[in-house]
Amino acid sequence: MKKIIIFGATGTLGAYLSLHFKELDYEVLAVGHRKDDNGFFSDYNIPYYSVDITQKDDFKKLPTKDIYAVLHFAGALPASMDGYDANLYISSIVQGTFNVLEFAKSIKVDRIVFPQTLFDINYLFGTKVPIPADSLRKIPVSGDHVVYVIAKNAAVDLIEHYYHEFGLKRFILRLSRVYLYHPNPYTYTDGKKTLISDRFFIYEAMAGKDIEVWGDPNRLLETICIKDFLQIVEKTLEAEIDGGIYNIGSGGSTLEERVKGIIKVFNPKGKQSRIIYKPEKRNSQQFVLDIRKTVNELKYEPRYNWVDYLNDFKKEMKLQRFSKLWGREEDFYEK
Repeated sequence: MKKIIIFGATGTLGAYLSLHFKELDYEVLAVGHRKDDNGFFSDYNIPYYSVDITQKDDFKKLPTKDIYAVLHFAGALPASMDGYDANLYISSIVQGTFNVLEFAKSIKVDRIVFPQTLFDINYLFGTKVPIPADSLRKIPVSGDHVVYVIAKNAAVDLIEHYYHEFGLKRFILRLSRVYLYHPNPYTYTDGKKTLISDRFFIYEAMAGKDIEVWGDPNRLLETICIKDFLQIVEKTLEAEIDGGIYNIGSGGSTLEERVKGIIKVFNPKGKQSRIIYKPEKRNSQQFVLDIRKTVNELKYEPRYNWVDYLNDFKKEMKLQRFSKLWGREEDFYEK
């Protein structure tokens, strides 16, 4: 049984990763910034450690024996930042990653898995041409993501240094949006709270309302279902290679396909939402990732399509597996 540490275990991806690898009989050590996980991890016989990764001394709380891999999914995110504080990106992503790497080196970890932002390649967005995994990483020139991308790129550079200098295998995963259920239907755009667009469509479909599709309905949008994402992370722990940068995606689906899928899965019996096309409205941002390197080197096999994800989302919405950790949907509604 291999032992792994998951930093950011109370976060959206970290929690799913923790339960997945526990089910695979890995010995999982869950690490989060939260002082209290509300007993969530103990329900699954997973030990939880409260650690501030920006503070080097906090790592003394952690076990150090026979750790095979570190999954480093901690750090501030634009999507959850109320307002704007760029220092949080520098402290949690740059300083935090440095501290995680020092910890990994000191206990002779075999490999590290780290999520990279796709905004390092947003200069290539806008077409249906798949973007290669090893494309030049660049910094956006403006917007609320700039310091975030700077911090992420710096973290990737640090990880590369520790690979070349100390032999720490590294698997950098450039994430498209990973589709999964979370009770919070809101995100932050430029520091302002907004309803996630897909959640809006789902709510409209659940009410049997008509749904507007803005701009070109054939715009291609990259996505990956949480189950395929978990498969890829699983492959990174099994791979007998040193790693590199890998695109995380599925080949994408069009805006029209997405809306039709939402109507199919979430319309109540006896009600059929109509699609109202609004070509004069603003287009969605279009991009798709080239996943050939992920397939060839990690042996990734995409298994889930958009409708599969929606059915999984609907199931998780009913089960509320993570309510003890994150709360329920009604806890996030506007008062």
